[in-house]
Amino acid sequence: QQHFFVSCSLQDMIRSLDARGIPIEEFPDHWAVQLNDTHPSIAVAEMMRLLLDDKHLEWEAAWAITTACLSYTNHTLLPEALEKWGLDLFGSLLPRHL
Repeated sequence: QQHFFVSCSLQDMIRSLDARGIPIEEFPDHWAVQLNDTHPSIAVAEMMRLLLDDKHLEWEAAWAITTACLSYTNHTLLPEALEKWGLDLFGSLLPRHL
């Protein structure tokens, strides 16, 4: 569920830039993405996947955009509240991200 919402949101942001003729390198000038707690943290890997696979950027350029536009806030330190996915499950569902 989190991957779906994260991916749709990021793709919509990219689509809006494309529609306005704005280069992907300017993404951080137009969008700030706040990851509110651990649930949407898959956005980091998804942003990299979109930039590498869909926009065909090199790793360094994709990472620069990703780190410039994504921010993370953690509201709880309780272990039971932190998102945890088993490696086998994660790999079977999102192998490119892993």
